[in-house]
Amino acid sequence: MLGELNEEQIEDLLTELPVGRIGCHADGITYIVPINYAYDGINIYSHSAKGTKIDMMRKNPEVCFQADAITNLQNWESAICWGKFEEITNMLEREHAMQKIINKVMPLMQGTEAQPSHGFTSDASNVGDDFELILYKIVLSKKTGRFERD
Repeated sequence: MLGELNEEQIEDLLTELPVGRIGCHADGITYIVPINYAYDGINIYSHSAKGTKIDMMRKNPEVCFQADAITNLQNWESAICWGKFEEITNMLEREHAMQKIINKVMPLMQGTEAQPSHGFTSDASNVGDDFELILYKIVLSKKTGRFERD
């Protein structure tokens, strides 16, 4: 059975999942890339080192975000959201965003010394003093969701 997720189911899916995909478009090129994220019921929070994704979102902040939970091809849920990329530059907001991301990502790391490699500084509590750590949020404006269950 195919169906639409209701608002509560979309919120639960976005809150639960640790990885989603950002779709961005600039200079005639569309780019889709997976990200670790945290969701607070309003915004998607993430981090990155400088690169293609950040360059494109700076040029065109209108993005699409997608996250899905797939058990098998007959049992899945997917949420698609639209919103606007905003870099987080205020230090208190950066620390708040980074803590949300760390709280979401670290329980999924294996080993006592494990640290995420992409976009984090050498010290997980550091919000970008050592090198350019870009923290950003996607301010969501629209959400939709679908599912299939056997």
